[in-house]
Amino acid sequence: MIKFRTRLVLALISLLVLVLAALGIMLGQMFKGYYLSTFNERLDKEAEMLAGQVSRAGGIHAFNTELATEWSKQLQVRISLADQSGTLLFDSGAVNHSTISEHQEIVKQLASATHSAAYQEALANKFGEHYHWRIVKGKDGQIDGILVLNTKVKDLDYIYRKIWLILLFSLGFSLILLTLFGTKITNRYTKPIESATKVAIELAKGNYRARTYETPSDEVGMLNTSINILARNLQEMMQAQEMHQNRLSTLIENIESGLLLIDARGFIIMVNKSFKEFFHLDDQQLIKRRYHEAVQHSEVIGIIEEVFMTEQNVRRQMLLPLRIERRHFEVSGAPIIGTNDEWKGILIVFHDITNLKKLEQIRKDFVANVSHELKTPITSIKGFTETLLDGALEDKEALTMFLNIILKESERMQTLVMDLLELSKIEQKGTVLNVTRLAVDEIIEDIVPTLQNRLDNKNIHFTLQLKNELWVDGDIERLKQVFFNLMTNAILYTQEGGHIEVHAFEQNDRVVVEVADNGIGIASSELSRIFERFYRVDKARSRNSGGTGLGLAIVKHIIEAHEGDIFVKSKVNEGTTFTVCLKKSLEDDRFE
Repeated sequence: MIKFRTRLVLALISLLVLVLAALGIMLGQMFKGYYLSTFNERLDKEAEMLAGQVSRAGGIHAFNTELATEWSKQLQVRISLADQSGTLLFDSGAVNHSTISEHQEIVKQLASATHSAAYQEALANKFGEHYHWRIVKGKDGQIDGILVLNTKVKDLDYIYRKIWLILLFSLGFSLILLTLFGTKITNRYTKPIESATKVAIELAKGNYRARTYETPSDEVGMLNTSINILARNLQEMMQAQEMHQNRLSTLIENIESGLLLIDARGFIIMVNKSFKEFFHLDDQQLIKRRYHEAVQHSEVIGIIEEVFMTEQNVRRQMLLPLRIERRHFEVSGAPIIGTNDEWKGILIVFHDITNLKKLEQIRKDFVANVSHELKTPITSIKGFTETLLDGALEDKEALTMFLNIILKESERMQTLVMDLLELSKIEQKGTVLNVTRLAVDEIIEDIVPTLQNRLDNKNIHFTLQLKNELWVDGDIERLKQVFFNLMTNAILYTQEGGHIEVHAFEQNDRVVVEVADNGIGIASSELSRIFERFYRVDKARSRNSGGTGLGLAIVKHIIEAHEGDIFVKSKVNEGTTFTVCLKKSLEDDRFE
């Protein structure tokens, strides 16, 4: 595409060429006409003067022809003298001009009558010569003949060429000057316009850093200044918009609630990361698809349709199956109404309240379990106390038995309360560890003698396989509590004649302790709950043994405080294995 500046310069040059060419033609014709007119007037005057000279000399017959020849040379014209009949008496230019016969014929025609200028022009066109003639009178005043002056027209071509050369040179020089000045002026105004055009194109493409050069304060300079101001404003607006967009995108993507934005036609136009994670979907399954094609849950579709139909806010709680789990959501739907009550679409927000539901259920279970755990010993203490007050104090055997039962139930209540206080302290303030360098194998060996009576009572075969010097950083009392609890549970849930194995070994930068038994085992559906407070696999057996149901919850907190992990594997009627992984070294400001 030809540039605007090039087109403007070409148009200007073309206009100049046309104007100068027309002016040249007009001036050429004018100069030519002026020259011919002047030349003819001169010949007319010369013919008049010479005819008078010839008449004063006595007529054509008495005139000295040598003088006529001299005049012909000086005036550079052909002079002819003829009598009344047109017969040539003298001709000064027979050799260089037309032939004598042609000239004789013309002179006869001129002598036969008085001819007009039109006839003279006809002769000029026919023979290429200009004729001027005058009647010559004799001494008696009678017509004696005619005097004819003529010259060839082509003798004037040299003059014409000079005129055209002068015109061409003048007009060409003028064209060059006008072209240079025109180009300069054009560049002055077109360059800023082209620069402004390029900047406008860049701005249209979204490149708001583009700028144009500012020229002096004229109209074009004001245009470029305005474009630069516009570009700066657009750049600042886009930067602010991008910043707000990034903030909004970051907020939407990182908000824990799932967001689903649907336009007025029912197409999904935006989802955030939480929604995709909740429903295990990706962008290709959602964006630019209708909501009933992308969302498979009828409860969610029902809320969307209700918002579309009622144009009112809707909020509901629902339980949705998501693959292998079921999650609780509080779903809120709101219509999006633009200016002039224009319907834009709807926004659906999914709040995951599964943990809240679990906490609510745990709180209910906690209250129920604590009430149940305390109810039995309180009832026992109250019953046996009333029995003693009713008269059993006199029976020493009954008194001793009842007091032992009351003492046992009181100790059970005390253990329950102490475990609750310990667990509450851990959950509220965290576990503060008194970290020292200790050997795990030595801790386990110290615990075994305290459990020997229980092992003997149930005739359980106990095996220790410990690597020596398994050094770790940890709180010795807390870790004793962990391993004591795990081995006590193994004894509790292992039938008589069973066996328990404890393994301890190193694995990379960790020490691993495994406590395995062949007891009643745990069903797979209950494995995820065994670390909950008051949860028991076999409620009757654990309660009879004096357990509170808080041991594994405390164990889990202690292991996490040591930056360790605890795992469990179990099969019903085959046994259970608890695995504890502890770091060899700890670095944390919480440790003392």
